[in-house]
Amino acid sequence: MAVGRYVTDLDTGDLLGPISYVISPFSVREYCHAVELDQECFQGKAGQIAPPTLIHLEKLRLYRHACPEGTGSTARVHIEYDATFHAPVPVSVPLRVEGKVTERQMKRGREYVHMKIDLYRASDNQLLVEYRDTVILAYKPAAELAATATAGA
Repeated sequence: MAVGRYVTDLDTGDLLGPISYVISPFSVREYCHAVELDQECFQGKAGQIAPPTLIHLEKLRLYRHACPEGTGSTARVHIEYDATFHAPVPVSVPLRVEGKVTERQMKRGREYVHMKIDLYRASDNQLLVEYRDTVILAYKPAAELAATATAGA
């Protein structure tokens, strides 16, 4: 588990989780109302599943547990994500999520953090979703980078 106080403390190799939890039918219905998903598979009581975009909340769940004091001195900007769904994410079933910071890099004054997050059904350890996520933690203008480099020299 990451030992940072803030999300900005995360570094390559940090492990987040595992966290066990259950998604409630109410949470899925409310989320789906908010994003205007009215398909029966998301709204229905029998066999209800979580919509694919709900996977973004898994990252926030991991952040909240691993970085209890929040984002840090700068806000995150969500840049891109990619998810591979191996099976539907069931509602009212114990799940487990775990994450790993795969890379932290500086590029053109921006600090990028890449994470891999895996979501499993807890009862049989079936991998349901593989989620890859990239955020920018901070942006430093070229003048500020040059001043920092000069001061350190």
